Amino acid sequence: MAGLKVVPADDSRSLSTFLRLPFRLYRGDPNWVPPLLYQQRTMFDRKRFPFHFHSEVQPFLCLDGRGRAVGRICAVLNRRHLDFHGDGRGFFGFFECEDDPAAAALLLDAAAAWLKERGCTHIRGPANFSTNEECGLLVEGFDSPPVVMMTYNPPYYMRLLERWGLAKAMDLLAFRVDASGGIPERLERAASLLTRRLGASVRSVDFSRLDDEMELLFGIYNSAWEKNWGFVPMTREEFFFSAKDFSAIADPELVLVLEMKGEPVGFSLALPDVNLPLSHMNGRLFPFGFLKFLYYRRKIRWLRVVAMGLVESARGKGADSLLYLETFRRGMKKGYEHAELSWVLETNVPMIRAAEKVGAVKYKTYRFYEREI
Repeated sequence: MAGLKVVPADDSRSLSTFLRLPFRLYRGDPNWVPPLLYQQRTMFDRKRFPFHFHSEVQPFLCLDGRGRAVGRICAVLNRRHLDFHGDGRGFFGFFECEDDPAAAALLLDAAAAWLKERGCTHIRGPANFSTNEECGLLVEGFDSPPVVMMTYNPPYYMRLLERWGLAKAMDLLAFRVDASGGIPERLERAASLLTRRLGASVRSVDFSRLDDEMELLFGIYNSAWEKNWGFVPMTREEFFFSAKDFSAIADPELVLVLEMKGEPVGFSLALPDVNLPLSHMNGRLFPFGFLKFLYYRRKIRWLRVVAMGLVESARGKGADSLLYLETFRRGMKKGYEHAELSWVLETNVPMIRAAEKVGAVKYKTYRFYEREI
């Protein structure tokens, strides 16, 4: 396409164009879920969103000769990632583009140049802005909508990224489990044995003293995931900001703490799939979006297990299956029919086995790409 150019989206008007572009690109796609625009704008608010307190981002737009936006990207300098891993990786995220290799290349060139100027040696993505938020490009499983906080994109995005020279860095797996088969009796027996042997118990988070409980979960979170590929420890501000969002939609009975001999050693978070009501709201809470949210929330039949982790001393003992099983039991009791366990690193064999033990099967794959710059 002639006359293409890339410009920074630095002011309110260009940022609005940046945020609204997917609404045009995905028009008519039944599997795309419009994000809430106010939440997206909050993510780019340098005074409110805690990621900006330690790192830097730069959104870009690709415009055609008429000034019409045909693509977007955001370069992400995650200083906490660089400090933690020391690997020279910068990131890109929020990638959306028409099926135009020239536009995609210009966007990726701009993000790579911005990161290289700041000392990065490689570009990796997509990440909006890190592994603690939405990340990964959908590469398998295009036949159904994403669940809450998972990404969606058309298949041609793989071609655009790979044509520019990006290659697979890591796959993230999503597993589906259905309640129709119930919980196999052998797993119930195994769970009972594990519970007695480990002195284990599972309880709900006490929302009446939420701040204290969040302090507990914050410590477990950064400990449980510290050795995972690509993991970056959350700051206290980031964790509590996310917890505030989650608490608005979470079911307290599905936020679980695992204890062994009275000591907290793990937790799991399962969220109702609010993408169902979001799919009817066109990105807006008002004037009628909130009413639609309340109406369609009653029809939610999917859960997503967003996080599930154990401190190192509790791993390798089968305790992770206790959290999955208790989530399964409680979800069935509340009328949920399906759950997605996501995401799981393709190299995380113990977690994959734990998912398979409760009858889960892989049904979607997301990918991190990277390239030297």
